[in-house]
Amino acid sequence: MSTTNFIFAVLAMAAVMIFFRVIPLLFFKGKIKNKFLNSFLAYVPYAVLTSMTFPEVFHSTSTVTSAVFGVIVAVVLSYFEQSLIVVALSSTASVFIVEQVMKFMAK
Repeated sequence: MSTTNFIFAVLAMAAVMIFFRVIPLLFFKGKIKNKFLNSFLAYVPYAVLTSMTFPEVFHSTSTVTSAVFGVIVAVVLSYFEQSLIVVALSSTASVFIVEQVMKFMAK
């Protein structure tokens, strides 16, 4: 990912977060009582952030195979409700190990 693309991605994520957090404050003076609107405003920023970052996972490693292993580890640990730091470190470690094994087997 080039620096320019990275900066645009960060700015787009910030704009989405600001849009869905600040705009409701400007238009709604009281507490929002609609459950659908509350859940929509709560989950949309996370969905947009995920849809923007997930495809980059497969281009950020040296091989797609190691990226797939990292995603699998992250999904399994997330399913078992591990903390964010455990998921991030474990998936990173699995990518590193898979890449080292692949280098060793290529020799």
